[in-house]
Amino acid sequence: MRPWLTLGVPALLALPDEGVAAKLALAQTYRHATIEPAQRDAWIATARILRTALSGPEVAGWTVMLEYDLLRLEKRADCVILTDRAVLVLEIKDGAAGHAPADRRQAEDYALDLRDFHAGCRDWPVVPILVATLAPAAPFEPPLIWQGVPPPFPANAAGLAGTLRAIQAAIGPPAAPLDHAAWLAAPYRPVPNVLEAATMLFDRHRSAEMVSARADAANLTRTTEAVRRAIEAARTASRHVIVFVTGIPGAGKTLCGLNIVFGSLRNDGAAFLTGNAPLVEVLRESLARRAAEGGQGRTKARRDAVTALQNVHRFLEQYVEKPTEIPEARVIVFDEAQRAWDRAQATKPSQRRGASKLTSSEPAHTLEIMERHADWSVIVALIGNGQEINTGEAGLAEWGRVIEASPGWRAVAAPRALSAPLAAQRLADGPRPWLALDPDLDLTVPMRSVRDPQGAPWVDAVLAGDVQAAARIAGQPESVPYFVTRDLHAMRAALRGFSRGLRRPGLVASSGARRLRAEGLGVQAADIPHWFLDRWPDIRASDALETYATEYDCQGLELDQVGLAWGGDLLRPHGEWVMRSLSGARWNTTRNETDRAFTLNTYRVLLTRARYETVIWVPPGSPQEDPWHDSTRSAAELDAVERYLLACGARPLSPAHRADPAPVLL
Repeated sequence: MRPWLTLGVPALLALPDEGVAAKLALAQTYRHATIEPAQRDAWIATARILRTALSGPEVAGWTVMLEYDLLRLEKRADCVILTDRAVLVLEIKDGAAGHAPADRRQAEDYALDLRDFHAGCRDWPVVPILVATLAPAAPFEPPLIWQGVPPPFPANAAGLAGTLRAIQAAIGPPAAPLDHAAWLAAPYRPVPNVLEAATMLFDRHRSAEMVSARADAANLTRTTEAVRRAIEAARTASRHVIVFVTGIPGAGKTLCGLNIVFGSLRNDGAAFLTGNAPLVEVLRESLARRAAEGGQGRTKARRDAVTALQNVHRFLEQYVEKPTEIPEARVIVFDEAQRAWDRAQATKPSQRRGASKLTSSEPAHTLEIMERHADWSVIVALIGNGQEINTGEAGLAEWGRVIEASPGWRAVAAPRALSAPLAAQRLADGPRPWLALDPDLDLTVPMRSVRDPQGAPWVDAVLAGDVQAAARIAGQPESVPYFVTRDLHAMRAALRGFSRGLRRPGLVASSGARRLRAEGLGVQAADIPHWFLDRWPDIRASDALETYATEYDCQGLELDQVGLAWGGDLLRPHGEWVMRSLSGARWNTTRNETDRAFTLNTYRVLLTRARYETVIWVPPGSPQEDPWHDSTRSAAELDAVERYLLACGARPLSPAHRADPAPVLL
């Protein structure tokens, strides 16, 4: 992304304030946006403030950028200034008499966004400054600034020049000055979360900008192009095709699917189907809220979102009830397709709605429904490897069985679809005449973890019981952002410290962790859209850190920082994982291999929800010597979990930990 107006300080000073506003107004018209008088007045005020603050000869070599577009945040920083030694991010509140906490968070968030996603910021301090023009003057003695993003510095209009000089002095002269031309040419590579991505893709104007900005994500770009090729081939050859997109947790499968539905195929009525009811609720509500904020009709936005984002179970029921009806969409994206119900689950009486009577597995019904298109149709099946978490999930094997029995269908998948260790996770046991292989359909580069791509491999090693591999991954220069504590209060305090700016923390726990209430955490989130979309002081919001989401609530979604409460359903007392379920007043050991895998996958989902840090709280438990000893939460068993995580390379949480490591740009 580029700023709307970039000027050297001499050029800025040579323009009248109204001239600066006119150039910005012209830039706004290029973006098909209307210009309000209040916006023009704000630009004039900004130009006036900068003219006073940048009048000294020592700043003549600085570069000023106005209205710097931060794509991921869907907002613009008022002003970004390049000095010889720093990137200064100014948020200017004209007429404000104080530095409000919300404004501080906004300024800090802009600086954090640049630090994490702009390649030119990698080796330089990025300093947020909140200018409340009418705030009273206050003594200002900044600490030494080395790198990263310090807390926002307050300033007023009259004192901004002094603030800038003080910040420069606190940084000190660099060995070599910041190269402004190189900085301006460096890419800005935002990594939006699922909600941000859906909102931008839903907006036709923002969609192209996001795709362009993420052009560096080669793995995602290749996969999206491979899907597009397969769809075009099916259209040209009049075939029915299933495209399987596999990938590690956090690699962008959902983003890929949303891009298909909201991108070039939007006019074909493509639909995103998922059995993840919380994901559908949160996405729909997010799109409706954003439309209302932008002055659009909330009702229409919600209706459009309902059309594009559908619950797969309700979709199948609708067309099973109407066997002659042809779906509007020729292309459907089946999210988490490995979790589609098998025949036993799909035909349970408890799953029936009204007259709907599924007679086979969900994959079988999906093929039959989409084959009603006489010429061509495509099913894009997104496969989350190792994320099956519930009874009745058919896995890839059921899709392969159904395709084998359906002569009119072909499939294309990555080789990974044939090589999974468990039979249920393999599309087939070897080559098949109906299957073509395309390595580009496998997403192997993690995108969710912004600073450290090693989080997912570390989690795999931890859950596989491979201590040496986990420790080796954690010992790499950019160590994995996982911390361990036994103190619930310390976990909450750390999450609030890590979650700077507008970043969102939240608590998660396994649905099987049913003794957490005895440890002081026993309230599951009741309204997931409020939990993911609202902010403190709304007590329902995730960042209130009062309620927790389970694996069912948060799969497919993400948070910036995660506090994971470890439960008694997964322990490691003697060097092996022990899975348990609570029945009445006692734990029962889980021996069924499928159910054991579900428990491991539950923790895989929970351990990979964070874009930044994960703090794992292992409850202290009940000591054996306590006269009120509670055998359902043995301290010794939980001590063993802590020792194992630390041996794997998770770091002990300490009061010194604060979220400001050097960035790792994707």
